Amino acid sequence: MLIALVDIADLLLTIVTWIIIGQVILSWLFAFNVLNTSSQGVRTFAVAIDRITAPLYRPIRRILPDFGGIDFSPLVILILIQVIKRLLSGVVTQYYFGG
Repeated sequence: MLIALVDIADLLLTIVTWIIIGQVILSWLFAFNVLNTSSQGVRTFAVAIDRITAPLYRPIRRILPDFGGIDFSPLVILILIQVIKRLLSGVVTQYYFGG
């Protein structure tokens, strides 16, 4: 049962990781005018991803200082996700080997 919960958490964290990576790439494409923001479909997709990621970024943005136009909150969240995944891996190892 514990292993199944850890696997589900790992899957969810992986999905969040890919959503964040997609949002970062999308923001770069907007910044360099590769994608047209006047397109309704592209704008709707960008707003949806922003609504998903904004609650994750908000607490980090409050803590981090202002770096001008560079937003490091996605990087901080990705690092935190990797730390959580390592901790979950340690829980599984502890469960199997009873250390």
